Amino acid sequence: MSSPVIALIVLLISLGYFFVGTRLTSGLAPNGSRYHSRPHYSGLYAALLAFLPSSLLLVTLSVGDDLVFQRLALEFVPEAVSSAEGFKEIIVLAQIENVVNGINFGEQADYIYQAAEAWKGWLATATTLKTVSVIGLCLITGFFGFLKLGPDFRSRNAVERIILAILASSSAIAILTTIGIVFSVVFESLRFFALVPVTEFLFGLTWNPQFEGAERAGSGQMGLATYGSVPLFMGTFLISVVALSVAVPVGLFSAIYLSEYASSRARSIIKPLLEILAGVPTVVYGFFAALTVAPFIRSTGMSLGLDVASESALAAGLVMGIMIIPFVSSLSDDVINAVPQSLRDAAYGLGSTKSEAIRKVVLPAALPGVVASVLLAVSRAVGETMIVVMAAGLAANLSLNPLDAVTTVTSQIVTILVGDQEFESAKTLSAFALALTLIVITLGLNFGALQIVKKYREQYE
Repeated sequence: MSSPVIALIVLLISLGYFFVGTRLTSGLAPNGSRYHSRPHYSGLYAALLAFLPSSLLLVTLSVGDDLVFQRLALEFVPEAVSSAEGFKEIIVLAQIENVVNGINFGEQADYIYQAAEAWKGWLATATTLKTVSVIGLCLITGFFGFLKLGPDFRSRNAVERIILAILASSSAIAILTTIGIVFSVVFESLRFFALVPVTEFLFGLTWNPQFEGAERAGSGQMGLATYGSVPLFMGTFLISVVALSVAVPVGLFSAIYLSEYASSRARSIIKPLLEILAGVPTVVYGFFAALTVAPFIRSTGMSLGLDVASESALAAGLVMGIMIIPFVSSLSDDVINAVPQSLRDAAYGLGSTKSEAIRKVVLPAALPGVVASVLLAVSRAVGETMIVVMAAGLAANLSLNPLDAVTTVTSQIVTILVGDQEFESAKTLSAFALALTLIVITLGLNFGALQIVKKYREQYE
């Protein structure tokens, strides 16, 4: 029985406990007293007790059995093969799993077939044990919760404690995931800095990563890899500045118009149309930038006597700015609407015009939210990859000219990690160093923005 089928059975059993528990406590207790909580809380308590432990067990067994099978399958590999140079466990495991799934790319070694046959036996046994244990646990825990239902049992309080535990666990998962990401990036970055000096990476002006022993294209000679990240961060900064110079003014002015000047009818039409921009896939923006905006900018620049690259930072930045307009306008609009009307009335009472009230009262009061919307736009601009790859190219040029071709940190990370990579080489590890530096820079920007918000918030509280 597959895991989805087991999950469906668990859900049906839990629903059964819910209806039975609700029906049991919908009237008076056998002794004539009333139940403490409403009937649906009793049914929900029994259902949660049946569903949560069994679901957790199902996820654990579904994830853990593959890990156990992989360790056991590697024991079938002869020592002469596992100790040979170039042996990779991931390749052998992929061959074994292909045979288990009925996919055979030619004749395989005998130990591959032996491990595959053993894997099939383990899989059948594990499926049986998983089915029995998960469904059995669901029945037992649900029945235990059902037995606890009575006139004196506070099912509402028990359900609230369970939901509170779920919410706390979700928060813990988010925090632990963030910590795991940071630590994984830090450890791999330390491996990179053991191969390449930190000063070369942070202050080098040339980015030309290569695998060890790789030849320069067309030269027939071994190339010298250089890992100066300054061109990448300069390109990221340049494209982000172009994007924000479009998104922030247009988004903020749109928010001011929608919240302060537009009628209800105009607002109901314009705001959804603006928010549609956020739902357009980034690859579509990339096509638009590469096929429409970039040729237009190039032809316009050439007519003015300017040397414009076919893939320019200006084209990528303009389209990226259009893409992130909803992130500024929507959030800023909500924040401006949240400013109390009493502040506007006080400004009008002192003789301010509408525009003066907006500039000197409403916008300063809404500044923390506006800064938050700009930060969201900055994060979106820094993390964008597809538009840059399609419209700005992958050339790591050190330039502040928006008409030149540049690249960004995220584009290089994707380029480095595409395909089969050797995670012992400096080239592959450089992607983690780039990611770590980007995280540090982003945290610095967020900290500075929070200080600005804190300063101006104290002025209006």
